[in-house]
Amino acid sequence: MKKLFIPVFMLCVSLNAQNPSAKEIIEKVDKNMSANSRVFTSKMIIHNPRNTRTVESKSWNIGEKKSYTEYLSPPREQGTKMLKLEDQLWIFSPETDRIIQISGHMLRQSVMGSDLSYEDMMEDPHLLNHYTGKIDGEEKIDDRTCWVITLIANTADVAYQMQKVWIDKDRYIPLKKELYAKSGVLLKRMELSDIKQIQGRWFPEKMLFKDILKEGEGTEFHIEEINFNVAIPDYIFSKASLKK
Repeated sequence: MKKLFIPVFMLCVSLNAQNPSAKEIIEKVDKNMSANSRVFTSKMIIHNPRNTRTVESKSWNIGEKKSYTEYLSPPREQGTKMLKLEDQLWIFSPETDRIIQISGHMLRQSVMGSDLSYEDMMEDPHLLNHYTGKIDGEEKIDDRTCWVITLIANTADVAYQMQKVWIDKDRYIPLKKELYAKSGVLLKRMELSDIKQIQGRWFPEKMLFKDILKEGEGTEFHIEEINFNVAIPDYIFSKASLKK
């Protein structure tokens, strides 16, 4: 029995190492997708039923609690600024010279006419803070083998009570997400691509968001430039900075 026990035990250890749990997988995804701080410029290409328009912006983030965004173009949106502090969100419009707090049902409104809502921007990207996952199997996306993981919310105060995520087995990056209501209705779909290794982590440079309940071909989000773990002055994350 002793002769058999050692190789069988070693085989079990080997199999467990090759088959991480849903929690271990999501932990690695969270590590790839989050940072102490980041500064990035981006383009949001919004495909509405009647037209396509591009909105450019620059954002500064400290963790997931502080975020400041300034819109650079088109001229109609230039100078619009957005500030997130914890669970509060303010927007400054140069057209009205007013700062407005976005809260309650207003959080469900579209950002710049895109497929993203303010609520989406307020969501904590650390999935393990709010969800429990289970592995449902494996599928291929663009020749990349992915774990398929279903995430069920632990609390009622998240926008999506269930998520289905396809995670690249080699790079621990989600390549696709489906976001569901409590009723099981599919609300939004995300596709992540152009995965690059940036400062020692895998990160998507392109994301396609599609609000299933909205007409149009979705909203593309392109990262033009990004830097992780950089020093950002505290004064940026203040309501006073919105009018500067």
